[in-house]
Formats: sequence, C-alpha cells, structure tokens
Amino acid sequence: MPIEAIVTLVVAALIIAAAALGLFRAILHLAATSKTLGALDGGVQVIVQKTSTVPSTVASVNQSLAPVRAFAESI
Repeated sequence: MPIEAIVTLVVAALIIAAAALGLFRAILHLAATSKTLGALDGGVQVIVQKTSTVPSTVASVNQSLAPVRAFAESI
C-alpha cells in the first residue's frame, strides 16, 4: 500500500474521530439541558398547584359579597 493511501486513511480517521467527539459532547450538553428543563417544568407545576386555589376562592368571596353589592347599588 502506498504511503499516500496510509496518510489519507490516517487523516480521514482523525477527522472522523474529531467529528465523533464533537457529536458526543453535543449529546452530553443536550442531556444536561433536558435534565434542567425537566426540573424547571417540575417547579412550574408546583407553582401551578399553589396558585390554583385563587380562582375558586375569588368566586366564593364574590358570592359572599353579593348582598353587599346589591345593597350598595340600591343606595
């Protein structure tokens, strides 16, 4: 096998190895990002649960104040 062929194969192998390393690092970064987004989504769900009682509370307060509103409108 001529030396040019060997050099070509070695250079090609180095290029492929560098591309594979770059892709592997991208995979690791995407995995870390996915994990962070999962934690963020969990935090958002906690906020949703803690604030979900506000609309039902407001409705019950409005119902309780209906007589007061009726009285205030009659004045």
